[in-house]
Amino acid sequence: MSKDKKDIFERMLASEPVPMNDPEYPKVFEAVSRTMELSAALNTSTNIDQIRERLGEITGQQIDGSTRIFIPFHTNFGRHIRLGKNVFINHDCTFLDLGGITIEDEVMIGPKVSLISENHPINPKERKILDLKPVVIKRNAWIGAGAIILPGVTVGENAVVAAGAVVTENVPDNSVAGGVPAKFIKWIG
Repeated sequence: MSKDKKDIFERMLASEPVPMNDPEYPKVFEAVSRTMELSAALNTSTNIDQIRERLGEITGQQIDGSTRIFIPFHTNFGRHIRLGKNVFINHDCTFLDLGGITIEDEVMIGPKVSLISENHPINPKERKILDLKPVVIKRNAWIGAGAIILPGVTVGENAVVAAGAVVTENVPDNSVAGGVPAKFIKWIG
């Protein structure tokens, strides 16, 4: 591959559409298969240190000792997840990260939260294209139980997303959002 041409994972992080018939798409299936194997080991871990170590294998980064993740935890790829310090992720969360997921320091994520950076076009003729946009959870945000954060959304610093919300638009710093679809509720402070 020439140094000018990006590989499929670089294109994904750059939010470039990726058709499922892309010649490099088999690399995605290989990576997902690897992650499924590692996830089985992750979700049988018996202590927080082991969870951090096994999630580090999936993400390709060392998970800071101040960060706590409760299992089960689900991801389809893992290599595009970035976790800050003193992050708490409760039980049964799902992160679909091909488009990138960044969680900054001091974030709290409730149980059964889904962070989704992947989508497909509505047009049936284009549906076999991955439409990827990063999800960013800024410092000290709190994502309530069962919330779903969709592609391209940034949840602002100190913001709160109410339990059960479906977030389709950015949530401003120092605000509370909730509902389906999530709407601004109030300012914090």
